[in-house]
Amino acid sequence: MSNLNSTPTHIASHGTDVNESFRGGPRSLGYLSDINEASIVMLAKAGIFDASITSRIADGVLQLAEAIDLNDPSGTGNYLDYEKRIEKLIGEDASLVHAGRSRQDIASTLSRMNLRDDLLNAHHALTQVRLDIVRLASSHQETVIPAYTHGVQAQPTTFAHYLLAQSSALGRLLDRLSQAYARLNQCPLGAAALSTSSFPIDRIMLAKLLGFDSAVENAYDANHLAPVDSCLEFAAILSMSAVQISQFSQDLHAQYAAPIPWLTLAPGELMGVSSLMPQKRNPAALEQLRAQSSLLLSEMQGPFMLAHNVRTGMFDYRAYDPLPTARPVKLFVLFNKVINSIVIDQAQARAEVDADYSTITEVADMLLQKANIPFRVGHHFASAIVDFGRSRKIRLQEIRYEEAAQLYEENHHSAFPLTEEDWKKCADPVQMIFNRKGYGGPQLSEIKRMQIDESKSADMAMAWNAECRTQLARAKEDRISAAKVLIKK
Repeated sequence: MSNLNSTPTHIASHGTDVNESFRGGPRSLGYLSDINEASIVMLAKAGIFDASITSRIADGVLQLAEAIDLNDPSGTGNYLDYEKRIEKLIGEDASLVHAGRSRQDIASTLSRMNLRDDLLNAHHALTQVRLDIVRLASSHQETVIPAYTHGVQAQPTTFAHYLLAQSSALGRLLDRLSQAYARLNQCPLGAAALSTSSFPIDRIMLAKLLGFDSAVENAYDANHLAPVDSCLEFAAILSMSAVQISQFSQDLHAQYAAPIPWLTLAPGELMGVSSLMPQKRNPAALEQLRAQSSLLLSEMQGPFMLAHNVRTGMFDYRAYDPLPTARPVKLFVLFNKVINSIVIDQAQARAEVDADYSTITEVADMLLQKANIPFRVGHHFASAIVDFGRSRKIRLQEIRYEEAAQLYEENHHSAFPLTEEDWKKCADPVQMIFNRKGYGGPQLSEIKRMQIDESKSADMAMAWNAECRTQLARAKEDRISAAKVLIKK
C-alpha cells in the first residue's frame, strides 16, 4: 500500500509533460492563492505559529495574489511552483503555510473550486434559457400546433404546452445542479494525504473561509472518493442537458423538411443561404446546436473512463479542472439565441393540423362518453374513418356526417349514436385542445397555472444562483480582511 497516494516524479518536476488540466491554469492559480489566504488565517487563529511568522506569510500570500494575472495562460495551479514564487518574496518561512496540508487535499480543493465555478456558470446560463422559454410560452397559449410521436403527427396541442414541457425538463436539470452544488460545496482542505495531520488544523474554519458550506467529513473520502463522484455527478447532469437540447434542435430541424414550415428561425445570424441554391435557407444554428450537444455528450464520458477501473488514490482522476467545461455555457448561450429567434406561422401550423387526422381519438372518446361504446370498439371505428378519408384524399373535416353515420351502421349494425354537432366537434382541434380536463393538459386554465409555476421556479433558480455567488464573494472579502489583519505594520 506504499504507493497508494504517490504522485509520479515526472509529474511533480515536469508539469509541462502532462495535460494542462492536471496542472490547472490561471484560474487554479487564483484559487491556490485563496487556499493559502484561508490557510494562514486558520493557522494564525489556531496559534500554530507565532504572530511574526504568520504576519510575513500573510503579507507574501496577499502580495502574490495581487500579482497574479488571471488572463495569463502561462499561469499554473501547481503548488510547488507557487511555493517557489512566495519563497522569493518572504524566504523559507513561506513553506510553513503548508503545515497540515498535502498536495492531495490542495488538489481536491482546487478541483472543487473549479467545478463550483463551472456549475454556477452552467446553472446561470440554463436558467436564462428557461426564463426566455417561459416568456415565449406566454405569447403562444392559444397557438395550435401539431405534436408528434414516432416522428408522425399524433395530436394537436399548443406551442405554449410544448414550451412549458421544455421548461419543466430544464427545471429538473436546474434542480439537479443545485442539489449537486450542495454536495460539491464541501471542502476537502485539511484532510492532508488521507488521515489529517498532527497539527490542530481547523477544517471547518478552512471551509467557511473558502465559501464552502462545510467540510467533507471523512478525510479518506475527501481526497479519494468524493472527488470522483462529485465530478461525475456534474458530468452526468451536463450529459442530460446535451440530450435534451439535441432533442429540441431535432424537433425544430424536422420542420425544415416541409416546403412551408410552420416553425422557423428568424432571418439573421442563425440562418445560412446555400452557396449554390439561392432558394435554400439552411438552419445552421440548429445543426450547430445538435453538433455541439453531441460533442458535449462525448466529452462528458471522458471523466467516467478516467475514473473507471482504477484504485482509490491513483492519479488518473486528479485533474485540477476535471471537466472540459468551455463547451457547456457556449452551448447554452446558443440554445438561448435559438429560443429568441423562433418564428411561428400560426396559420400554417393550423393548416398542418387540419391536413391530418390527429383529432380522431375524440371520436372514440365521445362514443364512450355519449353512448357507453367500449373504447376499443370506438377506436376501430375511428381507424376505419381514417382509412375511408385517406383513400379518398380528403381531410377529416371534409367527411360528411352522413358518411360517418353510414360507415358506423355498416360496421356495427346499429345507428350512429353521435349527433352532427358531436361529429363536428371531433374534427375541431380547438375543441379538442381547450376542452381537455386533465392535470397538466393544454387547456388554458392549466397552461396559465403552469406558466405561473414555471416562471416562479425559474426566478427562484436565478435568485439561488445569485445567493451562491454572494456567499462566495462575502467569504472572499472576509478572508482577505482577516489575512490583512495579521500583517504587522
